[in-house]
Amino acid sequence: MRLDKFLKVSRLIKRRTVANEACDNERVSVNGRPAKASYDVKIGDVLEIRFGQKTLKVEVLQVAEAMRKDDAATLYRELPN
Repeated sequence: MRLDKFLKVSRLIKRRTVANEACDNERVSVNGRPAKASYDVKIGDVLEIRFGQKTLKVEVLQVAEAMRKDDAATLYRELPN
């Protein structure tokens, strides 16, 4: 699954276009490297998303095409920074 779609489905970022812009501006990195929106997300990848001064670090636990809002948090696990 594409990185921008994963960010939207997991509800880490609200809209896919916003996720796409975040990737273009190098605010999203995968396994320590800046990633493009087309990056293929795999289980075990560590995503780091920068929102201004705050940084969110998560590990991908599963990949799903669609997910209910209540279950979206099961796709990832938050890691300490």
